[in-house]
This record gives sequence, C-alpha cells and structure tokens, in this order.
Amino acid sequence: MTTFGKPPASAASSGASATERFHADKSPFEAVRDVPAERVSELAREVLDAVHETIRRHRVTYDEYNALKAWLISVGQDGEWPLFLDVWVEHVVEEVATSHRHGNKGSIEGPYYVPGSPELGADATMPMRDGEIGTPLVWEGTITSTDGRPLAGKVELWHADSDGFYSQFAPGLPEWNLRGSISTGPDGAFRITTIRPAPYQIPTDGSCGKLIAAAGWHAWRPAHLHVKVSAPGHELLTAQLYFPGDPHNGDDIATAVKPELMLDPIAQPDGSEKVAYSFVLDPES
Repeated sequence: MTTFGKPPASAASSGASATERFHADKSPFEAVRDVPAERVSELAREVLDAVHETIRRHRVTYDEYNALKAWLISVGQDGEWPLFLDVWVEHVVEEVATSHRHGNKGSIEGPYYVPGSPELGADATMPMRDGEIGTPLVWEGTITSTDGRPLAGKVELWHADSDGFYSQFAPGLPEWNLRGSISTGPDGAFRITTIRPAPYQIPTDGSCGKLIAAAGWHAWRPAHLHVKVSAPGHELLTAQLYFPGDPHNGDDIATAVKPELMLDPIAQPDGSEKVAYSFVLDPES
C-alpha cells in the first residue's frame, strides 16, 4: 500500500528510464576511445576464459546454456542492463577505482542518479510533497580537503521516499522529489533537511527478478542516502550513507555497505532525527 496513491513501479518502466538516462548522460565509448587494442583483447579474453572455465567445471548442459541465452536477451529487452551491472558488478569497479584515496570512502552510484537537480544553497530543505511521509532528518556536515582545509563545494543528494521509490523512475512522483544540490560557502558547511528513506527491493518483475528467484536470493537494499560530493581541484566522491539497525546492512543485494558509510542518527524531542556526517575529499593528482 502506498500513502500517496501512486501505482507501483514496474521493472520495465524503471529499466527503460535507467537505460534512457544512461544514454543521455554518459558517453562511455568516448572515454575509452584511446584504450589500446591489446588491453581490450586482454580484458575480453579473461572474461570469456572465466565463462569457459565455469562451463567446464560445472558441466553446463545445452538446456542451461539456452536458458542463459534467453535470459541475457530478456535483460536487454527489459532495459535492465543498468540495474544488473549496478547491483552485481559496480561495487568491485568502485573498489578498484578509489583504492588510492585517503579521504572519505565511496560506494556505488546505482542506476537512479539524475544530474541537474535544483540548487538549494548551503542550508537546504529537499524538494518534497506536502505531507511527505517519513521521519524528518536534519543532517549537518562540512566538506574539507585531506589537509583539513574547508572547501567551497557541492553535495548532490538523492534518495528514495518512504515507499522505496525514486522520482523520475516511478510514476506519480514530482520530477525532483527528494533530489537536490547543496552548495557550500568558503567554510564548507552545509545543513540539509529531508526525510529518512525506506529500505526497498530492486524491481523483481523483470529479468533481474527471475535471476533472484531462480537463485533463491533476496532483492532488498537497506535504506540509504545517495551523494555526489565535489569541489574544485578535488576528486569527485560518490557514496551511499546507511542507517544502523537495518536488517539488510549485512546482506545488501548490491554489496555496497561499508562501516565507514554508517550514519549515527540521534532522536530529537520533536520526533525528528539529527545526523552529523562530513566529507574529506582527495586532491586531484
């Protein structure tokens, strides 16, 4: 049941939105156009070798092979490649890409980021509906460099609502609901008022759901806040922040939870929660 009466998001609609957004916002081939053929060959060959070894070791049958082929085709037809890759692969790419950093730990971006969210200033209230359901959450923090110097930067924040849905990826939600850009002054300080998001299941009525059901897995992600934190001359930090006590912090379907990303909310007399969490960014090398 949904408090605001919006129909449930389907895997097909969410997948189509994620695929369309990926094509609109990224130029993946342009970024790697100068990669030598030798590296392309090496990566492709090692992936294929791993597939071949799995087939040999487990004596995969033709029925199983054809089921895999049909499933791979359906992932594309459902538009779920962004979902599949972001849930089961991206966390390792993120781990490798940021292993050199001395500042804050990051996490996966996920499939639901949208650039260009409204500018809200340093003391921000996130765009939300009248009577938005959820525990009010007030978050205070700063952006600094690894040498302790405060940075004038930006926190892009987006998260699910109390039903686990993201604006622009589920019907019936205002375009920028619970999405905003918070720009700090020279002191690097920010204050954000929002609501505590809910845990949610990734869409299970499409191809990814079929894999989850066939493997006997669950589809749950713990409640989390998404951020992209930036400042001139510093590396972009992409992260997700989590809440203690969530039953899926230990078995997140996306394997994205890290101890360093856990918040410490403190209950307030008025029923809201307050958190303090700051960001330390690495200078660009």
